[in-house]
Amino acid sequence: MTVRTVLKMGDPGLLQVSLPVEPIDARQLAPLLTDLRDTMAAENGAGLAAPQIGVLQRVVIFGFEDNPRYPDAPAVPETVLINPVITLLDESTEDGWEGCLSLPGLRGLVTRYRNIRYRGFDQFGNAVEREASGFHARVVQHECDHLDGVLYPQRMTDMRHFGYLDTLSENGLIKPQPCDDDA
Repeated sequence: MTVRTVLKMGDPGLLQVSLPVEPIDARQLAPLLTDLRDTMAAENGAGLAAPQIGVLQRVVIFGFEDNPRYPDAPAVPETVLINPVITLLDESTEDGWEGCLSLPGLRGLVTRYRNIRYRGFDQFGNAVEREASGFHARVVQHECDHLDGVLYPQRMTDMRHFGYLDTLSENGLIKPQPCDDDA
């Protein structure tokens, strides 16, 4: 198991635009994907982008059957997505509290598009294309933002809804989960 250090907000590497993976070579990608999976599992993440572990390539992983950080969230298919492209299916949006492994202990209320289509490739170069809504769509948008050097606070419109999980919880704004080590 290879758990990598997750870069934290303030690291300039998180603000860079990642490069496309060309060509897609499963053998070359295997160590990166193992590190992403192991790190995401160790941190109870819903997803992880390569830039978060210092690799500026357009690679994200996401998905879970159940996740202790999001006990009420529906399952999201476990996915490797390389060179992703997101298309909006409509203009509907919804607000939701987000956290990020690169911003430990913080949460923010972020508006995201509710219905999207995403496409890209898996580690074998096979096309991946799905429609997603709700939490699934939120996870995909959040992870793909990392590939463009965007962290979720940059998507927030009202910084009054940004803070430390314990303080937000104490004030009844958000419910911490048992796996939140900072709760």
